[in-house]
Amino acid sequence: MRAAMASADVGDDVYGEDPTVRELEERLAGLFGHEAALFTPTGSMANVLAVRTVAGVGQEVLCEARAHIARAELGAHAAYTGITMRTWRHPRGGVDLDAVREMFAPDMGPFFVPTAAISVENTHNFAGGTLLPLDELTALREYADSVGAAVHLDGARIWNAHVATGTPLADYGSIADVMAVCLSKGLGAPVGSAVIGSADAIAESRVWRKRMGGGMRQVGILAAAGLHALDHHVERLADDHEHARLLARACGVDPATVQTNIVVVERPDAAELVAAARDRGVLVATVGPTTLRLVTHLDVDRAAVDRAADVLAGLLG
Repeated sequence: MRAAMASADVGDDVYGEDPTVRELEERLAGLFGHEAALFTPTGSMANVLAVRTVAGVGQEVLCEARAHIARAELGAHAAYTGITMRTWRHPRGGVDLDAVREMFAPDMGPFFVPTAAISVENTHNFAGGTLLPLDELTALREYADSVGAAVHLDGARIWNAHVATGTPLADYGSIADVMAVCLSKGLGAPVGSAVIGSADAIAESRVWRKRMGGGMRQVGILAAAGLHALDHHVERLADDHEHARLLARACGVDPATVQTNIVVVERPDAAELVAAARDRGVLVATVGPTTLRLVTHLDVDRAAVDRAADVLAGLLG
């Protein structure tokens, strides 16, 4: 990957003149069956740009209560776009279509906030890397079409969903008007995400990317890492999924509940366990006062996973 970055052909991306960035954007759009894509420095920026193409000031987006756009983007959607969110709750982060139907608000004049879009996250980060079944996503797409709402897909970990289920990327792309994908998580690029959608949505997002300070110059050196990741790091995600199940078993979590590369462990002493694991050379994190999250990725090989499993099993008793 570093060799690919060092030898990348570059230009000024603010002017659309970086050939490596253009290659990455065209490839990502094609993989998901959309017209265009836009390279961004972060996944949060990609989500903000994507959502604002389908929802505007004074409108709302419906999403699951633990969705990244609602919980972990520091209110950026409200700050930049002036939207609000309402949420449903699903134990596995999935689609509750009955709840969506009940929550949906058509434009009823100057009394209620109208629903502009519905957002889903696949895989769902804070629900433990869980998968959203394609049939549920398809049903949501059909409902959204029937009421004139857009669908946003937070696909930061869509690659994990693709490998775990065998579902073609274009099938996931077909349920979304606009989506965001990440290259710097499981795929292992050092930097980079993308917005994917229609040509008009991407043209609008390019303007807003610059407005938000995300205009980049010879960024082909980073896009080259993304291209390398697409060529070499997708199918190997299956290793991460296997490693996560090994960690789950060591932590007393049913490995059958671990669908991809995230293990969630509930413990009242979560913070103390993080500190104790760090003292033994194993880095894990809390995502709540009683919740540990373990994430496997390409920088953690089988030997490291085995060692982490031994340490965590000892700490967790």
